[in-house]
Amino acid sequence: MGSIEAQRTITGWAATDPTGILAPYTYTLRNTGPEDVYVKVICCGICHTDLHQIRNDLGMSNYPMVPGHEVVGEVVEVGSDVSEFRAGDIVGVGAIVGCCRNCHPCKRDIEQYCNKKIWSYNDVYTDGKPTQGGFASSMVVDQKFVVKIPEGMDPEQAAPLLCAGVTVYSPLTHFGLKQSGLRGGILGLGGVGHMGVKIAKAMGHHVTVISSSDKKREEALDHLGADEYLVSSDATKMQEKADTLDYIIDTVPVFHPLEPYLSLLKLDGKLILMGVINTPLQFLTPMVMLGRKTITGSFVGSIKEIEEMLEFCKEKGLTSMIEVIKMDYVNKAIERLEKNDVRYRFVVDVAGSKLDQ
Repeated sequence: MGSIEAQRTITGWAATDPTGILAPYTYTLRNTGPEDVYVKVICCGICHTDLHQIRNDLGMSNYPMVPGHEVVGEVVEVGSDVSEFRAGDIVGVGAIVGCCRNCHPCKRDIEQYCNKKIWSYNDVYTDGKPTQGGFASSMVVDQKFVVKIPEGMDPEQAAPLLCAGVTVYSPLTHFGLKQSGLRGGILGLGGVGHMGVKIAKAMGHHVTVISSSDKKREEALDHLGADEYLVSSDATKMQEKADTLDYIIDTVPVFHPLEPYLSLLKLDGKLILMGVINTPLQFLTPMVMLGRKTITGSFVGSIKEIEEMLEFCKEKGLTSMIEVIKMDYVNKAIERLEKNDVRYRFVVDVAGSKLDQ
C-alpha cells in the first residue's frame, strides 16, 4: 500500500520539562512513505535511559518528549517499497530509527555506532520533525529499523529484549564471549542485568551476580539461575574471588568505583560498561596494566544483532521478568524504577491503555 494523504494525529504521553512528569500529548505522524512501516503500538518497555532523558540528566533533552524505545506493535500499513513486512505482522522498534548508511559502521551493519544515527525519540528526523517514541498509540518507522518478533513470542516479553536483551547479547558476541564454559560477572541486577544472567547462562557460562547488598541473593540464585552471588562490600569474599572472571558486564547507571571489579578479572579479562553515567569514572592504571585487562563499552545492538538475539531467545526459551502496567501508572512506575523497585522491567500495555480514545 502506498502513502496516504492526510497526516495522522495521535496521542502519546510526553514530558514537557525536566521534572520528567508524563502527561497526554497530541501530535502528528508523517505520512507512510515508500520505505515506511506504520505500526500500531501494543506495548513498550521502560528503560533507565528513559528516566535520564525525560529529566535531562545528560543535558541534551528537548521537549515535549514522548519516550520509549522497546516498542512492540502490529503493522497497519506499509509503503510501496516495503517487501519484508505486511499488515498484521508483529514487529519491534528499538533505540534507533535512522542512520547515514554511508559511514564505516553503517557499511558494516553496526549502525548503532553511526555518528549521524537518529534516536527513536529526543532527536530530529530527516524531515526536520522531532522523533517521538513508543509511549504512544502509533509510530511510523523506516523499514530498515523494524524487526519481526518471532512467532509465538509474547509481545510484552519481547519488548525488553529490544534494548535490555541486545545490550547484553551484542558485546558477548562481538568480544568472542559466546563459547560455553566461560566465567562471567553481572554487576547490577536490574532490567539489563537480569537479562545478562539469563543470556549468559543460556550460552553455558558460570555466572556470578555482583551487587551492593544481599537483598537480591535469592532472586539471583533461585529465580534467575545464577551460580554465585557476591556482595561488593564484603572485602573478604571479594578477595577470595580475585582473578576468577573472564568478563564483567557492568550495568550500573550511576557513579561507582571500578577498582573492586577490575580485581575480579583474570588475565585479559574485560570490564564492559553499559550504564549511562554523566560523571567521570576513575581507576588506577596498574589495576589494568598488571593483568592486561580491558575496560570497554558497548551500546545496544544492530538490527542484525537484534534479529539474531530474538531467535536465540526463542530457541533457548528465554523470557524477561516483567511487570505490566497501564499508561496512567507510568509516572509511579518511573518513581519506582528510580528506586530499583521493579522485578525487572516495567512494560506499558499501550494498546490496552486506549490512548486515542
